[in-house]
Amino acid sequence: MRSNGAAALLNAFQGLRISASTPLRQLRAPVQRQSKVLGAAQLLQNGRAFSTSPAMMGTWLEPSLNRKKKMAKGRPRVATGGSTKGTTVIWGDYGLRMVDHHRRISAKSLKMAEDTIKVRLRGEKYRLYKRKCCNVGVYVSGNEMRMGKGKGSFDHWATRMAVSQVLFEVKGRIHEQIVRDAFRLAGNKLPGQWEFVKKGDAPVVGITKLDGVTLEDLKRPRKQVVPQELLEASPSTTATDVGSTPASSGSS
Repeated sequence: MRSNGAAALLNAFQGLRISASTPLRQLRAPVQRQSKVLGAAQLLQNGRAFSTSPAMMGTWLEPSLNRKKKMAKGRPRVATGGSTKGTTVIWGDYGLRMVDHHRRISAKSLKMAEDTIKVRLRGEKYRLYKRKCCNVGVYVSGNEMRMGKGKGSFDHWATRMAVSQVLFEVKGRIHEQIVRDAFRLAGNKLPGQWEFVKKGDAPVVGITKLDGVTLEDLKRPRKQVVPQELLEASPSTTATDVGSTPASSGSS
């Protein structure tokens, strides 16, 4: 009786034992795959598909830079020597472009414009692209400090916006008039004047749109130069020496 009871108890313990290692591998593989899928989803959520900048460098409204290190605010670089960079729609179907003058725009204004677009396009299937990054720190002294007491403390982040550059782009299955209305509301929140552009519109050099005009035409001199063939075909004029009188006057 004791041997039978011991054998039954041993069989019961052997049934509870995890004997093979293959089921562990089979159980471990789905967990690893699930973790990889979650990691890829997090990277897609944090990453910006329209830029090569990693997410660890900061957001487009507040980069991961040292605020205590003073930096020059500078002026926006306006490329007038033949560059069309940043003046056309690249990733989206519609865009919002500045038309009046270059300036610095604070991150607060950009965030307000972004929220305005998202509220207007709520419920639509779209994707919003931001073309600028607030990487310029603005430091102010304030009224409590006298002149000559330093540059001041950090106040806000800003971006340099040149004339004729695109700030926002929208892509998706959405009507053009809805996007126009959203960009109109966003332009009212931003300083300056803005215009609505589509993908495929002509680029801009300075304030000149290349609509029927090429860069070669802009680089040519404005003064009309007479071709060499016309100069050779024109009749030669006789030049008279200084102080000499024509033959007709001497005969008379």
